Amino acid sequence: MFVLPSRFIYVCLHFLVLYFQLQESHQSSADFRFYIENQTRDDVSRKQVRIYQLYSRTTGKHVQILGKKINANGDDGGKYALLVVETETFGSHIRIKGKESGYYICMNKNGKIIGKPNGNNQECVFVEEYLENNYTALVSAKYKDWYLGFNRKGRPKKGSKTTQTQQEVHFMKRHPKGKVDPLEEFRFTTVTKRTRRARRLKHNPKTN
Repeated sequence: MFVLPSRFIYVCLHFLVLYFQLQESHQSSADFRFYIENQTRDDVSRKQVRIYQLYSRTTGKHVQILGKKINANGDDGGKYALLVVETETFGSHIRIKGKESGYYICMNKNGKIIGKPNGNNQECVFVEEYLENNYTALVSAKYKDWYLGFNRKGRPKKGSKTTQTQQEVHFMKRHPKGKVDPLEEFRFTTVTKRTRRARRLKHNPKTN
């Protein structure tokens, strides 16, 4: 009967051990890359897009983007008053684009409101500020304390001449007539003093 030399068996076993170690190392590396990829691609940090209108407190109408020209004289449901609002990550930084025109609302270094076809510039980013009167103000992310605003004739105001307390910079998000954001159709039960009291008075079988 032929018997393999012990040295040959030892070498074979040594190679088998190295092979399994390499496989395990490769698998661990792949699992780690998969973990990192999923951690950096979470749903929260993805860009969110909403379509709505911005109702101007001063004109009683809506912000509309005609192209390079922007005003606050748009009718409810008008095609130029429909805005595509892109929210960056999970902050309040947004870019506002006209659904029909494709132009973005931007503010240049002179505080002038203009429309641009490319919204990647920091001048086209605004920060939402929610006010106590239920209105929203939009301040430039690049130029501190300069707000998006319109006078009573619907013409844009220079950012350098605006403050948060002015009615000209107050807006309200509105959906076009007959259209509702699906996210708003969900109803949540609120807890009131009455419901809290009812819970305390509810019969507990363990007390018998």
